[in-house]
Amino acid sequence: MMAPQERDAFLTGQRTCRMASVDAHGVPHLSALWFAWDGSALWLYSLVRSRRFRQLAARPHTAVLVDDGHEYGELRGVELTGRVERVGEAPRTGEPCPELDAVEPLFAAKYFRLDRMPHDGRHAWLRLVPDAVVSWDFRKL
Repeated sequence: MMAPQERDAFLTGQRTCRMASVDAHGVPHLSALWFAWDGSALWLYSLVRSRRFRQLAARPHTAVLVDDGHEYGELRGVELTGRVERVGEAPRTGEPCPELDAVEPLFAAKYFRLDRMPHDGRHAWLRLVPDAVVSWDFRKL
């Protein structure tokens, strides 16, 4: 298990997560996307026309996995579960949204090496404040 500061550093440094959603028949769908971690919430930047976005709008419960490592002794990761909620307009065009004032610069710096978020009118923000967080780090074995 990772200590809280190790978990935060891991989630801040990783670039891609895998997120689960389910359709109306309970069939799971797993997709990769970019995210930002602010220490208490995982912020996910999703295409609004994606199957993931539609499914999460109807059924907001999800599990998200962020992991790393190639050899058994290097494996480490974090699983976060809970409900997502949409924040800001969908699609995001850059209208003022105080809830996004801190996360958008983090995301823009991480993925675009920019100070400000480039809004493309195709994505929207989902926030996951996890109900449960599980971590592991086989490097500690």
